[in-house]
Amino acid sequence: MTLIKARATSKRPKGSPSHRGKNRDAWLLVLPALIPVVIFSVYPLVQGILLGFTDAKAGLNATTSVNGLDNYIKLLSYELFWKSFRIGMIWAVSVTVLQFLASLGLATLLNLDIKMRWLARTLVLVPWAMPPVIIAIMWRLMLNPTYGPINDMLSSVGLPGEINWLGNFATALPAVIVVAVWAGMPQTTIVLLAGLQSVSTELHEAASIDGAGAWKRFIHVTLPALKPVIIAITTLDLIWNFNSFALVFVLTAGGPGGETMLPMLFAYNEAFRYGNFGLASAMGNVMVIVIAFFLFFYLRSQMRESK
Repeated sequence: MTLIKARATSKRPKGSPSHRGKNRDAWLLVLPALIPVVIFSVYPLVQGILLGFTDAKAGLNATTSVNGLDNYIKLLSYELFWKSFRIGMIWAVSVTVLQFLASLGLATLLNLDIKMRWLARTLVLVPWAMPPVIIAIMWRLMLNPTYGPINDMLSSVGLPGEINWLGNFATALPAVIVVAVWAGMPQTTIVLLAGLQSVSTELHEAASIDGAGAWKRFIHVTLPALKPVIIAITTLDLIWNFNSFALVFVLTAGGPGGETMLPMLFAYNEAFRYGNFGLASAMGNVMVIVIAFFLFFYLRSQMRESK
């Protein structure tokens, strides 16, 4: 009887004073974490969105007025912006796909029972521990056309060894893509490795008994089990790569001739080199819409997987 009364009293209606008190206490606990997010993330985002509908320019005495959709109409005929957008999409898709393929191969290797596996897994994290600026400086030295070790290695095997990797129109974007793939592999590899370790060994044993070889087990057992992980990490990688700035800024600053001018670099130049804050904010708003588009499909796929 006492137990029944305890259970009855523990189930409070949602509108009861005790339930409201619990909600208030929960918000008080979450509030310290929400305040920095609102100040440093939400508020600047809202300000940037609103700035995209103005003619704001740099200058102490510059006046700012609302110009509606003028910035977005200008973007429709801004050929350089669309070129940067096209380069940004090529960059983001190429880096994401190559990162995934290279990381999947590396994660599969690290999942095997090999000697010194712990050391290999530690070394994989080295690029992740390095700031993007340091990575860019290091690769600029390696790709230097005069004294870079990469050209020296090419010369030692009889290949052309005086290639200006970051200054040539044909090689600048591929070279920067390779650097970005190397820099972004660690997190993708670790996520895929965690996914591989969660795949049931019983499924592999059953497939092996049925006569499936290593390749067939990988295609029909491993990849289907990794599908949720693959969707999650490739979507996040695509968003991160589309928003890349520091790595490319230090490597090429968008050159040569705008061949590596990503949208973030273009918006940066428009704001801080030419002082067109309103137009640069409008560019940022367009990129937010693109990222929201990616997030929509990612969240929809996650909801389907959870059903």
